[in-house]
Amino acid sequence: MIIYGASGHGKVIIEILESAHEPAIEIWDDADKQPVWEYPVSRPLPPDVPINDKMVISIGTNATRKKVAERMGRKAQFGTAIHATAFISKRATIGEGTVVMAGVTVNADTKIGDHCIINTSASIDHDCVLGNYVHISPNATLSGDVQVGEGTHIGSGASVIQGIKIGKWCTIGAGTVIIRDIPDHATAVGNPARIIKVKEME
Repeated sequence: MIIYGASGHGKVIIEILESAHEPAIEIWDDADKQPVWEYPVSRPLPPDVPINDKMVISIGTNATRKKVAERMGRKAQFGTAIHATAFISKRATIGEGTVVMAGVTVNADTKIGDHCIINTSASIDHDCVLGNYVHISPNATLSGDVQVGEGTHIGSGASVIQGIKIGKWCTIGAGTVIIRDIPDHATAVGNPARIIKVKEME
């Protein structure tokens, strides 16, 4: 498995793959970097060279991860990295390039998109739908039947009650409690959540 990005987030993904007994781990980065533990860091292959191994992008910023995925997607196949201690319902689906960290719970009939990050000890209950490039931060909780749009970042310890719809490219602050729907491109904080800005898109 190739990990694209020699970052702190990449270190966590290395240990996820180790927990799953991944036999071969390779790290790529666009910059010259020192080895990460016993793993050397290489530059990506040239654009005209095919990639034979599966890849996970270890970039925490959702928009940047999307740009890299779209660039590499022309020639790469993406795998998943799921920690051995995560509980994933056999009736849940996990998209390509998605990372699921230690202690996560994903319950029945939940659908998680491509290139998502489900961070340490997050809980995602039944029938949730997460778009591509979503990041659910540590200890965040999504109750049943929650929808989260593409690129949204839900902060550490946030809670979302059942049946809520959160739009695309939103930012939900740490510890926020969501009891009403959130529109696209909004930033929400507090308990209960209040929208403090909505980014105008070009």
